[in-house]
Amino acid sequence: MDAVDIDRIIEMAWEDRTSFEAIKYQFGKTESEVITLMRANLKRSSFNLWRKRVNSGVSQKHLAKRNPDITRFKCALQKTITHNKISKR
Repeated sequence: MDAVDIDRIIEMAWEDRTSFEAIKYQFGKTESEVITLMRANLKRSSFNLWRKRVNSGVSQKHLAKRNPDITRFKCALQKTITHNKISKR
C-alpha cells in the first residue's frame, strides 16, 4: 500500500461520518486493520484522542449505530476531493 492510500485511509478514519464499512468497501481494510494502521501512523496522543472519540458514541463509524437519516458519509458542505486534498469553502 502506497503513502497516498495510507493518507486517505487515515483521513477517512479521522472523519466521524465515514464508516469503517466505507473504508472496507474502498480499500479492503477491516476495522482492526484500520486501527492498526492508525496506531502505526499517528502520534500516541492523536491515536488516543481518535479512539476515545470513536468509542464515545458521538462518532458514527459503524453503519449499525448510525442514525438512519444519514445516507451519505461526506458532509454536504465538503467539496470534491482532489489528489488527497479536501477543498473547503
